[in-house]
Amino acid sequence: MFIREGSKYRLQKCITFIAESPQLHANKKIRVYLPSNYVNSQQSYPVLYLQDAQNLFDRSTSFSGEWRIDKTLDSLDLELIVIGIEHGNEKRIDELTPFPHPEHNGGNAENYLKFISETLKPDIDKRFRTKTDVSNTFIGGSSLGGLFSYFALLKDPEIFGKALVFSPSFWFSDKIVNFTDEIPGEKLDQIKLYFRAGKKESETMVPLMCNIKQQLLRKGLKSNQIILKRFQTGNIMKPSGQVCFLRQHSGCLRNNL
Repeated sequence: MFIREGSKYRLQKCITFIAESPQLHANKKIRVYLPSNYVNSQQSYPVLYLQDAQNLFDRSTSFSGEWRIDKTLDSLDLELIVIGIEHGNEKRIDELTPFPHPEHNGGNAENYLKFISETLKPDIDKRFRTKTDVSNTFIGGSSLGGLFSYFALLKDPEIFGKALVFSPSFWFSDKIVNFTDEIPGEKLDQIKLYFRAGKKESETMVPLMCNIKQQLLRKGLKSNQIILKRFQTGNIMKPSGQVCFLRQHSGCLRNNL
């Protein structure tokens, strides 16, 4: 896992392990990025839980290109632990969607969220030097992972303080609107949301995202709790879009989002 160089050590590569999920009746492959100074320090770090780990670190396992999370964060010298959770392949839709679709099915996100909150996070906090409080625990993803990350933040605001919501698939079920309405506004007074999408992704992507933002504002969230960026050109779902986000917004990551 580590390579010794003189009196110090450096990380060799991304750490992986298998986590058992009783909630999903499955084993999940977990990929862990540790900041470059982790092994030579005693400090604790904020943690970002990202979905679809196959796309984060390795081009050979990615669907449409690698996000290059490890290389990008190294270049930015961000003191952040990233936990990438591999999706369940044919179970991806089921795991990442809180409500079923008439054609695509799905709707098991609540159990997937319980796996992260009740099983994975306690394990991560034991294995690594993490800052365990809500203000230092983030969640994020794109597409269905963006939809899930939005759901997770509203469902468990006492665990996750911020969410990176890239190109969220709010089209999957309009029940996400009802779900948002049902969450008491006072539960959300400390959360922060970072929405990102490109206008070329689909005709409904940006309008649905903006509608959700307005719905949250009507619930009483303050404008500084919701940062929404619409890209006129490009496709934020592509790996280059995610890398662009990390580079352009490293300040908010560096300052605990």
